Amino acid sequence: MHAENLGVYGARKIHAQLRREGIPVTRCTIERLMRAEGLRGISRAKGPRTTIGGSAPDTRADLVQRDFTATAPDQLWVADIPPQAGGAPTYCRTFAGWVYAAFVVDVFSRRVVGWQLSKSLRTDLALDALEMGIWTRQRQGRDLADLTHHSDKGVQYLAVRYTQRLAEAGAAASVGSTGDSYDNALAEAFNSLFKAELVRNRGPWKSIDELEFATAEYIDWFNHRRLHGEIGMVPPIEFEEVHYYQNHPVPAPAGAALASL
Repeated sequence: MHAENLGVYGARKIHAQLRREGIPVTRCTIERLMRAEGLRGISRAKGPRTTIGGSAPDTRADLVQRDFTATAPDQLWVADIPPQAGGAPTYCRTFAGWVYAAFVVDVFSRRVVGWQLSKSLRTDLALDALEMGIWTRQRQGRDLADLTHHSDKGVQYLAVRYTQRLAEAGAAASVGSTGDSYDNALAEAFNSLFKAELVRNRGPWKSIDELEFATAEYIDWFNHRRLHGEIGMVPPIEFEEVHYYQNHPVPAPAGAALASL
């Protein structure tokens, strides 16, 4: 089970996964067996925030005010380009050069709805991640009219094309302050997970193609199978499906009520 989950789970999540599968075992037993096998979870190392701020004036308000909570999917998305600790927002070194990453995360479920990798920090990097998020939700028939999109004041998010795309989707734009990680804390929390669980855990990387393929596998695992403590130790997509089922139950087939009499 440890290996099947990229080798990142500690005893707490191994215990939770075993309970989900109906296997009775105490957490202390798991801790003892993991020590005996030399297994441990991945820890996250935190670095300073190093966003490159946009030079253009920005009148968008901070609509979130560090309150990263939502009561349903597509109420609040957060977006960020992970920085390299101690320098420019260069993200991951490969044998073929630097690779940059952008992510869009739904606050309600912690689901990654959009992502993109690139060899440059042009607006297209962030915009492509946003487009994936919009496409993902619209394909499912979701309404984005009540969506707030929150980011820092990185130059990619202040670009005219990015702002226009948010407006076309009906989303309200929100920005935090430059250089303050607390104003976009949830996005940065995912970034630290991504760096710890994939980039450092499974590197070094030969090329952007290799990292891109691994990222696709990681996001699929993260959304469909990774247990998340903030949502009750279930995967993000399962958390969303339970919400939709509870709030929008499937109507019974015609005549079912009569047949039960």
